[in-house]
Amino acid sequence: MGVALVPLAHGGSHDAGASAAMWLPSVLVTALLVAGYLVGLARLHGNGRGWSSRRTASFLLGAVLVGAALTPAVDADTASGHMAQHLLLGMFAPIALVLGAPLSLLLAGLPVAARRPVAAVLRSRPLHALSHVATAAVLSIGGLYLLYLTPLYALSIRSEVVHHLLHLHFLLAGYLFAWAVAGPDPAPRRPGMGVRLAVLVAAGGAHAFLAKLLYSRAASLPAGSGHAAAEVEAAAQLMYYGGHVADLLLLVAVFATWYRRTGRALARQPGAALSGVPAGG
Repeated sequence: MGVALVPLAHGGSHDAGASAAMWLPSVLVTALLVAGYLVGLARLHGNGRGWSSRRTASFLLGAVLVGAALTPAVDADTASGHMAQHLLLGMFAPIALVLGAPLSLLLAGLPVAARRPVAAVLRSRPLHALSHVATAAVLSIGGLYLLYLTPLYALSIRSEVVHHLLHLHFLLAGYLFAWAVAGPDPAPRRPGMGVRLAVLVAAGGAHAFLAKLLYSRAASLPAGSGHAAAEVEAAAQLMYYGGHVADLLLLVAVFATWYRRTGRALARQPGAALSGVPAGG
């Protein structure tokens, strides 16, 4: 899977100072995510309000996955190492972060006057258009087609700036898609269940098709990468099977969120379990 206990690609010496510096981005990003969430929890508890331990655990897991993707243990010079980063940053970590409901935590901990600007942003048309599940799918999955079918991948190997911007895109686009599909956080004018499921299935199919395309054209894709065909084939397999696992987790999250919001209310209605069942059925 392209994981090796070696310094991260894109330059760097083997001395202790350089090796320690390579761990710095991972540690800083993880620490910032965890610290921000814990500050929100402290403010909430200071107001005498509780918070779900499962949400906390989910967000902390997401922060750890983000940090793991950025560690030197993931050799980003290999195709499989790059693909592991894509899966961690763009699919698995966003699901865990979104299920931690950080926006709900923020709103709950803010004073009433400070909530209004945040609520206004959530209701704004630009955010509505950006966070629509179809838009989020294009940004998340469509960005992968742009990356692997154009010279952008080769550029990310040569440029540190592009390489880090790519990581940021993976994380933000993945978070936006997970939030649009299954996030427990408020999302005004979120499409109905049917639309979100349809887009999720379509996005999963597009992701799997791209993985198959990379596998079948491993000798020429990604263009200019310099990877051996066998290396790209292994990365494509990781992309295919890892993507299916992430889609399954997101599907479970969709139905879990639906049940919390709708299923429990239906279950509390008298006779709901037997509605439509003939007598003696």
